[in-house]
Amino acid sequence: MTTIARPDAGFLRSPSAEKVLADHAGDAAFATTLGRGLVVLEAFDVGGALRGNADLAARTGISRPTVARLTHTLAELGYLRYDWKLSKYRLGARALRMAHPLLAGMEFRQAARPLMQELAQSVRGTVSIGLLDGASAIYVETARSGDVGTHVPDIGMPIPVILTAMGRASSAALPAVEFALLEQCLKADNPDLWSAYRDKYHAGVEQCAERGFCTCYGEYMASIHAVAAPLFHVPALKQSFAINCGIPAFRLQSGQLESEIGPRIKALADSIRALVNEVGPMIAHS
Repeated sequence: MTTIARPDAGFLRSPSAEKVLADHAGDAAFATTLGRGLVVLEAFDVGGALRGNADLAARTGISRPTVARLTHTLAELGYLRYDWKLSKYRLGARALRMAHPLLAGMEFRQAARPLMQELAQSVRGTVSIGLLDGASAIYVETARSGDVGTHVPDIGMPIPVILTAMGRASSAALPAVEFALLEQCLKADNPDLWSAYRDKYHAGVEQCAERGFCTCYGEYMASIHAVAAPLFHVPALKQSFAINCGIPAFRLQSGQLESEIGPRIKALADSIRALVNEVGPMIAHS
């Protein structure tokens, strides 16, 4: 049996600033210096909160002298902080300001959260809303019970579309043309992963069309089983949302995900749409 590597951080941040930079080489209208600065910012992740210039140069492919100028500039602007003892950089507080206007524009999160918390407490798991972003779905709201195991979703965390119920459900909410474009993106970004999981990805979209939710049995994290339902698509902003529920596998009885948790996450999606006057997606591309 062939072992398929799980997607690395670069895959999860698709399309990354690094990929966009490469795709626009030679484009006179493209601000390359700005693009390189964003590549540097994207090189910081949970597994590497502190990074030096040499490390950043190796991760981004940008020369060390250029990286040094970029990190100095970003630190002066407050997007990075320099640790003098370790001679390394970490993200600065100003980086949070970039996320606030985006999150503030998603007012439905506040209306949805009490309902999400109620379900999370009831099933002793997590309930989160995700926003589709290329080959990733990014958490924009989350609620959880006290003990949810090793996977603790947080706002801003990306998860892969192909491997997750959240990703498949948010894909299902797309109009047919955008769905086809996303599929091309998924194939191009990681052909091996697409080859290994495309059937389960398509099955998840079909489940959303037939039942209003899809299931995922530990394909992303072996210890977590999940269900997800499409929420809605915002055409003007090209935003596609879904909601999921993740539960530690040992807490689930056989068939419980389909018979109980799935219908509950679908009902929650229906309730949230009713609260904020949104229309459910028409899934015609399964």
